[in-house]
Amino acid sequence: MSLTLSNMMELGTKAPDFILTDTISGKKLSLVEAKSDIATVVAFICNHCPYVIHVNPKLVEVANKYQAKGVQFIAISSNDIATHPQDGPEFMKQVAEKLGYPFPYLYDESQEIAKAYMAECTPDFFVFDNNLKCVYRGRFDESRPKKGIPTGKDLAAALDAIIAGTKVNLNQHPAMGCSIKWK
Repeated sequence: MSLTLSNMMELGTKAPDFILTDTISGKKLSLVEAKSDIATVVAFICNHCPYVIHVNPKLVEVANKYQAKGVQFIAISSNDIATHPQDGPEFMKQVAEKLGYPFPYLYDESQEIAKAYMAECTPDFFVFDNNLKCVYRGRFDESRPKKGIPTGKDLAAALDAIIAGTKVNLNQHPAMGCSIKWK
């Protein structure tokens, strides 16, 4: 596993729209259809990455907590399945069902959406306000596989600020994880 840092999309950037297939429901879903009027989290994840596996249980917990407050979570996998077949749509659905993902898990076969978001690693988190402007990008928290217990505190702090109507802290840290497996 090669440690890769995220690119840190410029704050204020409008979220690139997309229409991708949700591997759980089999239906096409667009950002415009899925977005929240409070905040929308777009997370680039995959099945095999140890960094994603490390945060997955806490990610489900955080998503459940904040979705109850009106925040929408959307997960996207963009890995090349020719080199990483375990990240393919049928396995994405299995992982989502096993872990109880409370959010859609979309497949970005062309990798164009990952490029549009400047996603570089998994997991990589982007938070957009009610106008789909980027207010947070970066890590879930400071924990790593075999180094700390996931808390989701960095992502949660951004969501708490949005819900409270206050400014999101500009001191944001890049996500770290496995590189997206490009074609």
